[in-house]
Amino acid sequence: QVQLVESGGGLVQAGGSLRLSCAASGSTFSINRIGWYRQAPGKQRDLVARITSGGSTAYAGTVKGRFTISRDNAKNTVYLQMNSLKPEDTALYYCNADSISGEYWGRGTQVTVSS
Repeated sequence: QVQLVESGGGLVQAGGSLRLSCAASGSTFSINRIGWYRQAPGKQRDLVARITSGGSTAYAGTVKGRFTISRDNAKNTVYLQMNSLKPEDTALYYCNADSISGEYWGRGTQVTVSS
């Protein structure tokens, strides 16, 4: 079992920055990759960025160049640094872990970008 807790969301003006954190606990050794997803009201949940256990990263085209995913293995935490935020980045951001025991989700953290 893996538990995920997101934090760092909030209200920010367009052009601002936020850093989200995803703290993992439990069977963290079993995690293959962790991803950040987001879901705006009335829309589907989409992948924003992900990082593998080997450190490889991938980004959605809409955030490439503005967002950076990273991890601190000692803290079992994955970060999402979000710069140059736009109103269309407003969504509930979820952390997802893909592990050998299954897939796990956090409860999400709200990001709201005002214009």
